Amino acid sequence: MTTPHATLHVELGTRRYPILIGHHILSDQLIALLQQSLPHHGRNILVMSNPTVAAHYMEPVLQALQKADKDYRVQHVLIPDGESYKNLATYSDVMDVLVKHRFDRDCVIIALGGGVVGDLAGFVAATWQRGVQCVQIPTTLLAQVDSSVGGKTAVNHPGGKNLIGAFHQPAAVLIDTDVLTTLPQRELGAGIAEVIKYGVMADAAFFQWLQKNIQRLLDKDAEALAYAIHTSCAIKARVVAADETEQGQRALLNLGHTFGHAIEAATQYTSWLHGEAVATGMVMAARLSCLRGFIGTTYRDAIIELIAQAQLPIAPPAAMDIDTWLDLMSRDKKVKDGTMRFILPTGPGAAGIFSNVTQAELTAVITESVTRS
Repeated sequence: MTTPHATLHVELGTRRYPILIGHHILSDQLIALLQQSLPHHGRNILVMSNPTVAAHYMEPVLQALQKADKDYRVQHVLIPDGESYKNLATYSDVMDVLVKHRFDRDCVIIALGGGVVGDLAGFVAATWQRGVQCVQIPTTLLAQVDSSVGGKTAVNHPGGKNLIGAFHQPAAVLIDTDVLTTLPQRELGAGIAEVIKYGVMADAAFFQWLQKNIQRLLDKDAEALAYAIHTSCAIKARVVAADETEQGQRALLNLGHTFGHAIEAATQYTSWLHGEAVATGMVMAARLSCLRGFIGTTYRDAIIELIAQAQLPIAPPAAMDIDTWLDLMSRDKKVKDGTMRFILPTGPGAAGIFSNVTQAELTAVITESVTRS
């Protein structure tokens, strides 16, 4: 990029917030960006992270906060790594910290981490004293392109993923692409799954770019990553601006998630990363779309091939029987009036919402996905 950072905005009527994307944000620009993003009256700040991320980036953030305003009273809390810890027990532990240190309604929560940290921190911010400000500093590709943008916050319940949550938009999203240099390859792939999702559901040209450049993303090519992040965030910002609380078309962002969330729940959020489950979910959605005649075999196979080239799983767990699938998918948040709704690709760069999927169709897709992948 030719500027220190590129700025997108999520426009929400009379409200808006920036998404800042660039290099060296944590090392060179964080102080200025925090001064811009944090309210002047906010003095109590809680930085939430996990041990892996904190080992690399907690100290620069804490130092930047002290330099940004010496009057900030900063606490930090580390939550264990993993989706299985995004629950009410961990949420309660964080609330105990806020109570102990007498955080008031002018406090700010900073999320320094991936999707688990961001979702949990956002939910803490949404519910502490009926809502306080949150700044997202996502450190995984998945969080940078998806979960940090749009204001969805939640914790999981044993009965399903993200069942307990709220819409609570951040004050700002600060994306430093340099942090991806320390991201494990498997986590990178999980983020690429969400990047692919944007190409499938909203941007045919971006999908074609991904077909040509997927290896550059896997190799952590800085220019390719910056382009993919910026394009993904721009698509999400546009969708969120049109439908903030998912009353309609925002549901398209859940492409692959109905099948994917079922996989995560069936495996107790332990053995599959969220992006891996979404990748397989997109494969299954493409198969279902093809079965229904919405897309042809050529485009279906192109979607599956791109996901496979990204070194992501394309087959669901064979141990999941149809009853398990139906039970878990029936708890999905997109269920309306007792009817499951599926997001299916309908053509290059397009998708739709469908609620008349039959059990026979689901059985056929699940069987095909297990046996042919």
